[in-house]
Amino acid sequence: MASTYVKSITGLLAAGALLVGATGATAADRVKIEWWYAISGKLGDTVQQLISDFNKSQDKYELVGTFKGNYEETMAAMVAAYRVNQQPAILQSAERGFMTMLNSGAVIPVDQLMAKQGYKIDWNDFVKPVAGFYIVNGKPAALPFNSSTPILWYNADAFKAAGFDAPSDTWQGLEKQLYALKEKKITDCSMALPGDFQWSLIENYSAINNYPFATKANGYAGLDTEFVYNKTGVVGQVARLKKWVDDGVLKIAGQGVAPISLFTSGTCATIINSTASHSGVEADAKFKWSAAVMPHEEGADVRNGTIGGASLWAVKGKSEEVQAGVAAFFNFVAQPETQEWWSKATGYVPVTNAAYQKMKAEGYFKDHPTREIALEQLSRGEPTDNSRGFRFGNHNQSTAILIEEIQAVWTGKKTPQEALDSSVKRGNEILRQYEKLHAGK
Repeated sequence: MASTYVKSITGLLAAGALLVGATGATAADRVKIEWWYAISGKLGDTVQQLISDFNKSQDKYELVGTFKGNYEETMAAMVAAYRVNQQPAILQSAERGFMTMLNSGAVIPVDQLMAKQGYKIDWNDFVKPVAGFYIVNGKPAALPFNSSTPILWYNADAFKAAGFDAPSDTWQGLEKQLYALKEKKITDCSMALPGDFQWSLIENYSAINNYPFATKANGYAGLDTEFVYNKTGVVGQVARLKKWVDDGVLKIAGQGVAPISLFTSGTCATIINSTASHSGVEADAKFKWSAAVMPHEEGADVRNGTIGGASLWAVKGKSEEVQAGVAAFFNFVAQPETQEWWSKATGYVPVTNAAYQKMKAEGYFKDHPTREIALEQLSRGEPTDNSRGFRFGNHNQSTAILIEEIQAVWTGKKTPQEALDSSVKRGNEILRQYEKLHAGK
């Protein structure tokens, strides 16, 4: 696949440019572009393939990618490096760091960068729920890169053995199925708790059921937003999950155990996890599996799920020729051919409609139907103030608090209401600190 991809992308983007060996250009002759990223494992290997393909597509720039740890570690490395003028030219930052990056004063908005360097990007072609997260005042601040959304993965063999064709599309119906799987002892556990449960089972749960997570359109309408998820159906959701844990229906992975491995090993019949799990599930699951959109509450005003993943930011403080190289790479990433290859190789959604339609026209989703589920979920219904996403200052900090409080529910130290009340109170204190620091921006 990679060699075919290199040929096609070279022809389209390099306008006939030959590979380095043929032109005589060496790495020393090229402008070096540093990119710090936060994807590891099999996905990290795909990032390195992307870098290699870009470098082969032209002979002016040498993109050098460095894995800097997880998103938190990569952001911390960026902050430390920027203080001593050792920052990279490109940073991959998680969606939770959007407001931090936006108001940092350390980045060049992607639309300004591309326009200055002479590239014309059709920003309207980006998938709405993806692009909408990164657009400020009608203009994109960062380039959507690895975008995902959680979907329901299930062991089709186990469901068939239990007498079910597929998971129910409601939480109430799914609960009956999960208990049936347990009672019939078809698998050791019915569902594995994902490591990022706050994203899938709390935030996306809120969006899909059209519940407000916070005031001010979940932060889109102002820094004076306040969390309110302790007053919505989230309370009942946490209570439901606690009951499942107590009843042995929902399994929490032990320390050092990847939750997705509980599914791919056949231990647990289901897990709600990122669509980017495709490469791992396809490689490791030895049973017949499938996936579906996340369930919703009975009678809910069902809406779209929200994205996870990250975007690419152009960092200030670099020369004009380096900025030109950053723009060239961003243009490469935005091409339908690149997006198609990236989506197929990783399971992340193609972030442009052109790429999506290209894959659809080729019949890719007929052969790989679970790959389209994420796009269907992101496009379900017209986005509302409750479903288009979350835009909070210091979101990483408030997320850590939410996780901590809900974990106290798992251990029986707090009731769901107590934990969520405390999480909201502590999270709002963080929002006020951020608002005070960035007032007027």
